[in-house]
Amino acid sequence: MHTAPQTLVRIDRTPRPWGWFETVSEAPGHKIKRIGVLPGQRISLQTHAQRSEHWVVVRGTARVTLGADTFDLQVGQHCDIALGQVHRLSNLTGQMLEVIEVQFGAYVGEDDIVRITDDYGRV
Repeated sequence: MHTAPQTLVRIDRTPRPWGWFETVSEAPGHKIKRIGVLPGQRISLQTHAQRSEHWVVVRGTARVTLGADTFDLQVGQHCDIALGQVHRLSNLTGQMLEVIEVQFGAYVGEDDIVRITDDYGRV
């Protein structure tokens, strides 16, 4: 049986105070990121002016805040974040959380984040 050689792709990890993210793919109109949230940490409560997002949990348990709603997602579960919707991703467990984020919009730059509250003083 012949198997194709594996190609390793180096993806740079960008550290954040709550964990890290890696940009897996980016093209006009969309970006795909892998996000790691450390145990007990959370991203800022935020919104975006130019993009919507789709989150899929691939490791751990995510506590998701969408507007006034808060709920947990397990591995394989997902949610949509509408353009302009207030949202937050939290890890309340003692295990690493990893999420695949797909962004859609005319602009998907990191500076399209409006922080409402932030545990790390970045508002």
